[in-house]
Amino acid sequence: MRDPQALQCVERVVNGEKEAKVVIRTSLPVRTTLKIAAVRPEGLEELEIGAVVTVTDVSHIFEAEKMRSDFVANVSHELRSPLTSLSGIIETLKEAAKDDKAARQHFLKIMEREASRMNRLIGDLLSLSKVEVNAHVRPDGLVDLPKLIEQVIATFVSRHETERPDIRFETPGPMAPIPGDEDELTQVFHNLIENAIKYGTAETPVKITLAVLPQAPGIRGGALSVAVSDQGSGIAPRHIPRLTERFYRVDEGRSRDKGGTGLGLAIVKHIVNRHLGRLHIESEVGVGSTFTVYLPTS
Repeated sequence: MRDPQALQCVERVVNGEKEAKVVIRTSLPVRTTLKIAAVRPEGLEELEIGAVVTVTDVSHIFEAEKMRSDFVANVSHELRSPLTSLSGIIETLKEAAKDDKAARQHFLKIMEREASRMNRLIGDLLSLSKVEVNAHVRPDGLVDLPKLIEQVIATFVSRHETERPDIRFETPGPMAPIPGDEDELTQVFHNLIENAIKYGTAETPVKITLAVLPQAPGIRGGALSVAVSDQGSGIAPRHIPRLTERFYRVDEGRSRDKGGTGLGLAIVKHIVNRHLGRLHIESEVGVGSTFTVYLPTS
């Protein structure tokens, strides 16, 4: 170990101090945080031990703290915008627009939109927290995946009375249930299909393809794959690795206009991981995007 702080910590004890501690951060080969503690042992002088040194990897503690602080900062930022908008509208309605009926209707629509946005944000935060609590516990239920996806599609079709989305579902037919949590997997495909509808084009269909695979990347044994594809504007390659980060948006303004919270794909990733599955993203600018979920069959 060549880190000057680490060497100084040990040298201080070798030169007479009873104990010394230091925390160092390294970036190679991966970002790591190490806690180094050196102590001078008592009663072992005959062994000529100058210091006993322990090196502990505490990266997970520091990463959790950073994630927590970033999370609070992001939530504060996300809530500040609609709250500021609501405060400004309320002030306007109390003063300048209190007798303007047309202005009142206009501002009430904005207030409804901003309140809905905050409600969605809080709902997604609660969903994410719930998934994280059970992140290391595999679901013990059984799910009929084709039936579940058909039910999710039905909710989108029934929601749009005038312009119903064109959603096409291809499946090899009935199949054995797979291990999973029905509510969580419903949320996975609800989020993916909703994104495909939002960011696709109205003239092109959303395609959902379910397939049975003898093997899949990172999964032992057989798997089911569900690919959700749109023919929208696509996503530049530099954004793809970060799509599942909390509050990450490719186009922040467009995402907000469409009611996105920036948490949908983070929730998808956590749920898929809990099911010991994999999420794969492919996209080409001007062509469209495909989000594929791989789930083990046993």
